[in-house]
Amino acid sequence: MHIPSSELILNEDGSIYHLNLKPTDLAHTVITVGDPDRVEKVTQHFDEILLTKHKREFKAQTGFYKGKKITVISTGIGTDNIDIVLNELDALANIDFSTRSIKKELTSLKVIRIGTSGAIQPDIPIDSFLISERAIGFDSLLQFYDSLDLQDQEIQAAFVKHTNWNKDKSTPYVVEGSDMLSVHFASSEIYTGFTATNVGFYGPQGRVLRAKLEDPRLNDKIASFKHGNLKVTNLEMETSGIYGLAKLLGHEAISLNAILANRALGTFSKNPEETTQRLIQYALDKIALL
Repeated sequence: MHIPSSELILNEDGSIYHLNLKPTDLAHTVITVGDPDRVEKVTQHFDEILLTKHKREFKAQTGFYKGKKITVISTGIGTDNIDIVLNELDALANIDFSTRSIKKELTSLKVIRIGTSGAIQPDIPIDSFLISERAIGFDSLLQFYDSLDLQDQEIQAAFVKHTNWNKDKSTPYVVEGSDMLSVHFASSEIYTGFTATNVGFYGPQGRVLRAKLEDPRLNDKIASFKHGNLKVTNLEMETSGIYGLAKLLGHEAISLNAILANRALGTFSKNPEETTQRLIQYALDKIALL
């Protein structure tokens, strides 16, 4: 199938439109971070940096850490940006840009998110680490794709009922991360959890500055939701999109969270940068063993 130029948009130098990367720039192991400034906070640990590209909020560096070739790329905030990043990473790996056709042999990328998050359960301490085993998305990204087979509709229905979810909001979807990566990154140092991906930082996460909330009790409802032994552990803004698109496109993805806030207790880390740096080192050392 020939993919038209309106769908697969390339820059004059042959790089993909938003990420500004060429297929040869990409490693098969990819770390995503939200903040462009955090890219170099990861790659400062590398033994060698092969290239640096930066366009808009998307900054990428590819290099080697303990012999492992890794691309680190910033996504910006939110699943709308994740839609761009995951689709363009997949295009770099699995579309022949010269013929504009899908390759016969597909490559499965390993995508590791290193991000920050806020816990909504009182027993998850600030400055701890958490692996998202699954995510519930309050955005609508995955609903634009043929994705019903990937969604855990039983958990979704139970959540909608428990929270009395407003029908005018996007229907929540539940999707799992990579079992293989979850096992690989697990240790006694890290919690496992069920992550809620929000569409915003203030109202959608229950923060009140001046604007009133549609449902002031929503965070309490999310925190009190239980499905068997499952409960929502933390809030952030990218994981559900990464998991959903990775599943759709045949990639392995995991989200690692530095817990900087505990919303249930109203506390915030006194050393957020130190905690984030510890998670970066933890992730890199695990990646080196993949």
